[in-house]
Amino acid sequence: MDWHVLMFLHMIGTVALGFYLVLPFVLSKAEKLSSAAKEGTLSAIGGFNRFAQYGLVIQLLTGGYMMTKKDDLSVPWMIIVTLLLLAMFALAGIMGKPLRLAANGMKENRDVTSETGKIRTLSALLAVLLLVMLFFMVFNEII
Repeated sequence: MDWHVLMFLHMIGTVALGFYLVLPFVLSKAEKLSSAAKEGTLSAIGGFNRFAQYGLVIQLLTGGYMMTKKDDLSVPWMIIVTLLLLAMFALAGIMGKPLRLAANGMKENRDVTSETGKIRTLSALLAVLLLVMLFFMVFNEII
């Protein structure tokens, strides 16, 4: 496969992951919304989370292939980047359940404070992991 096509696909995956950078800010503004608007917002966040998870799969496939073809990457760097990606997979997957529970709770007029708290925490962790990942992508010669 042409290196430029692979890099393009990798950047498409990166753009999809950008959702995790804006998610904490979206959630902070969602607290001020009406009940119906919160329900719609949580439902949309669930869909975007799924979309970003597809971005993670693209990152795994394209990044994994590119790591096998480049000789100048250190093994510790590859391990760190892979662990960061797996942690993002895990947190994004874990966030799916509170998103579903919160959206259903809003439909049933239940208190969803615990679910939204989990979502806020997981989204902040995902944003931090993505920033750390970007740091290692840009400064890959550090390790």
